[in-house]
Amino acid sequence: MQTLSCVLVAFWVSIFSLYGEDTKSEKPINFNDHIKPLLRKHCLKCHGDDKQKAGLNMQNYSALLKGGSGGEVVVIGRSSKSMIIHSLTDPDEDNRMPPKKAPLADKEIALFQRWIDEGLRESSSSKSLVKKRDISFKPSVVSGKPEKISMPDNLPIVTVPKLVRPLPVLAMDSSPWAPILAVSAQNHIRLINTETETKIGKLAFPEGIPHVIRFSSDGSVLMVGGGTPVERGNVVLFDVNSGKRLAEIGDEIDSVIAASLSPDQKMIALGGTGKTVKVYSTVDGKLKYKVSKHTDWITDLAFSPDGKMLASADRTGMIYLLEASSGIVMLNLEEHKATVNSLDWRSDSKVMASSGEDGRIIWWNVKDGFPVILKQNAHQPPRPKGTYGKIPNGVLAARFDQQGNLVSAGRDHIVRLWSPSGEVKKKFNIESGIPISTSFSADGQKVISGDTSGLVKFLK
Repeated sequence: MQTLSCVLVAFWVSIFSLYGEDTKSEKPINFNDHIKPLLRKHCLKCHGDDKQKAGLNMQNYSALLKGGSGGEVVVIGRSSKSMIIHSLTDPDEDNRMPPKKAPLADKEIALFQRWIDEGLRESSSSKSLVKKRDISFKPSVVSGKPEKISMPDNLPIVTVPKLVRPLPVLAMDSSPWAPILAVSAQNHIRLINTETETKIGKLAFPEGIPHVIRFSSDGSVLMVGGGTPVERGNVVLFDVNSGKRLAEIGDEIDSVIAASLSPDQKMIALGGTGKTVKVYSTVDGKLKYKVSKHTDWITDLAFSPDGKMLASADRTGMIYLLEASSGIVMLNLEEHKATVNSLDWRSDSKVMASSGEDGRIIWWNVKDGFPVILKQNAHQPPRPKGTYGKIPNGVLAARFDQQGNLVSAGRDHIVRLWSPSGEVKKKFNIESGIPISTSFSADGQKVISGDTSGLVKFLK
């Protein structure tokens, strides 16, 4: 699977070299002018009118879309899910098509991919078959501002351990309404004023390392998940005003590395190396349900802002959309080829963004699970002179603001600000370390980055 992922990444790199990053300026690919000549050259001897191996005829447009005995071979708008692409790029020579021949040129495969992703047009005058999905963002939908804004006051004094070097900023979050930033640190959480960029205070977390930090939707509660590796893990809820502990949820035998608090503050979802999503009631601390669909570590969890859905992701790249009240799987979101590092919902609950070690950022239409915006190499580092092979280009964090913008951070040492339509608005170079966490100030005026050196930077 890893080899196939590398192959596909290489092909996408070839697309950009052939057509440039913005392929929208190119004329759409169509069956008659671009795909039929390739099929005649490579495929029709086995899959044409005279002979149909596996019941598949590619001689004409309608027959190709119909598929063969194994089902459809092209999926509208999803080259990554199309059998024809898998067959053409299979690293196993015994499985790759065409059989007993050299693989198709990168340029030819790129044409197949573009044709599928652009909507399987039959001719130059045909329209795309990709269904139009309205994911436009209306800032007016943002609501929920509380009458009283929660702000820390007279926090208890916290003694922190002495360290040789600061803990990397594994997690952080900003209050949606107040100038507060909560930042992970060894055995505690740092609170910083985002307006003055000065310290407010600390909250003790003797459990160990905070891996997850999130404010409640009204900003009155701070959720912290973490623990001590291979020993214990749980989630703690803090009152933002006083810093007092409100609840301790879960009893894991390893650190909690993924957690989310429902918008009504009645449920907490947590997960980690146990590969199981556990959802607890914050009222009595009892387990409401478990979801055991994941086959690897759970890397992130996120309740939708309307409280109807819960998203869960893992190290294989799998994402599930669950019914929040029951844990029933509503949709499987399959596009990532490696670990999903972050999930975040747009404030209108229509779109969710995911990012991962495969270098992709995906904006998902959660109504039907279609990746409406997909950035293949969102944080591709430049290739150092004299190096060969794949350059790690993972996207390590991504977070929405209340206006539908997205901030992301990656291994290229860059923080990028994306518009609601997926265009880059700004980029910031981070020289102190690799940025691994991101956020926005409550007023939306500052992008915030936390890096591997333990530094927090406020970017404008």
